[in-house]
Amino acid sequence: MELLEKLMVSKNFLMEKEVIEPQVGVILGTGLHHLLNHVKPIKIIPYSEIPGFPISTVEFHKGNLIYGNINNKKILIMQGRLHSYEGYSMQQIVFPIRVMKLMDVRSLLLSNAAGGINPGFKKGDLALIDDHINLLSGNPLIGKNYDELGPRFPDMSEPYDRRLNNLLQIKAREAGIELKTGVYAAVHGPNLETKAEYRYLKIIGADMVGMSTVPEVIAANHIQLPCAAISVITDECDPDNLKPINIEEIIKVASKADEMLSKLFYEVIQDL
Repeated sequence: MELLEKLMVSKNFLMEKEVIEPQVGVILGTGLHHLLNHVKPIKIIPYSEIPGFPISTVEFHKGNLIYGNINNKKILIMQGRLHSYEGYSMQQIVFPIRVMKLMDVRSLLLSNAAGGINPGFKKGDLALIDDHINLLSGNPLIGKNYDELGPRFPDMSEPYDRRLNNLLQIKAREAGIELKTGVYAAVHGPNLETKAEYRYLKIIGADMVGMSTVPEVIAANHIQLPCAAISVITDECDPDNLKPINIEEIIKVASKADEMLSKLFYEVIQDL
């Protein structure tokens, strides 16, 4: 079955489930779920039930597509994302993003947990991504291009939508939330980086590093879906003072910062 056919099968399935005209899409990263407290859910659909959707295999990524309302704004939330380290192809990772576009989603907000390379970034900080470095070996646009989705050679000079970024910064100031800004580097994982790798990432201009987001942003730009992304800084990656860290600690730090992030997303969604 061709990609466009698979996408339409997923779209039609969701429409049969009465998922109608969502306006905003959200992807919740590792340890981030507080936004759901602001949502009035209409439908909760496991990825395993949606044709074409890969199944999230990471225990702290629930793997549900949530259709609901935030103050009468219809939204689609991915409760857990997909990663290349799970063995999925780039095309599989971005499949839900393409379905969102076909469902008429007009803005996409992404979140993730990231290591702070910039020495000014501390645990629990929120950092708006204003550019990225793709260190993943694949790209979701490799292979046959479908003109119905987007151009063969999409421009990436401004991958993160300026209007959405400005709105996030305005709402952060109004809420008294410090929102830092930086460049995100995407790596495969699932291991964390070595001291030498952190030094390399700093040299090439990365302020933070994680294992997601970039494939989704590439796909969003290809299909002309405006997007913005925020990283929660969960560990400080100083190669000269590097301490062992585990995933439980990362999730704990992300969860503490999640309330601020969710408040910010909530305020922005109302204005979209």
